[in-house]
Amino acid sequence: MKVLVTGANGYLGRGIVKKLLDSGNEVIAVDFTVDMVDKRAVRCAYDLFAVENPYEEFGKPDTLLHLAWRDGFIHYSDAHVVDLPKHYLFIEKMAKAGIHKIAVMGSMHEIGFFEGSIDEKTSCNPITPYGIAKNALRNLTAIITKQNGQLFQWLRGYYIVDSTSYGSSVFSKLVAAVQEGKELFPFTTGQNQYDFLDYSEFCSQVAATINQDEILGIVNICSGHPEKLADRMERFIKENHYNIQLDYGAFPDRPYDSKAVWGNNKRIKEIMSRVSKTQYR
Repeated sequence: MKVLVTGANGYLGRGIVKKLLDSGNEVIAVDFTVDMVDKRAVRCAYDLFAVENPYEEFGKPDTLLHLAWRDGFIHYSDAHVVDLPKHYLFIEKMAKAGIHKIAVMGSMHEIGFFEGSIDEKTSCNPITPYGIAKNALRNLTAIITKQNGQLFQWLRGYYIVDSTSYGSSVFSKLVAAVQEGKELFPFTTGQNQYDFLDYSEFCSQVAATINQDEILGIVNICSGHPEKLADRMERFIKENHYNIQLDYGAFPDRPYDSKAVWGNNKRIKEIMSRVSKTQYR
């Protein structure tokens, strides 16, 4: 396939582009800057929303994987609402031009406050601008693809674990603190339970989902089981042999976070069983 990946220079984009290339796809990687993107990709530095005819401009790709999103870790940023019409219009242009498949990165924050296992039928009641905007784009993209005859995949992401200081996750912040020589990391109580997935596996699941057309709609990119944040952080510290301790209770728990939430992994397990895992390693 020829896959157009937007937001390719971002935290998720870099790893996903590599996995797509490793599995034999041609990748057109688009972002404001593309200096960190795998050089095997066709790298295009563009203001995505300023392109009049993106389907033609980017070489008539078979699949759009839309990762581009501002302030993904800042859940109350105005950017989520301001940018929503731009995402809608861009996806509409790609659909009307006749692309075969449109896949978009979503988030478990579309669900809102919920406890238990999330599947593709779980009701969405988002309570942050980030969740509201993502959920709105999901509904709009479903309408656009139905009207224009595209295959549609919504990749609902959960919590990513990665031992790099790049990014804004709590794990990235801990790595940055270690690199600064700090021995104490201010932390919450860490009792909430989430669905954690290592970065490489997250990217592999996304690539595997894109590489098949049998399972469509909402696909949870997840591990399928909950774990306490405190337990995962302590394990993360041990795995990487860091000399740092968590300062429990330094920060309050976020009031809008669920006490225990995780993704139903039935669909992604089926996808991964169909696609040889060795091509993503």
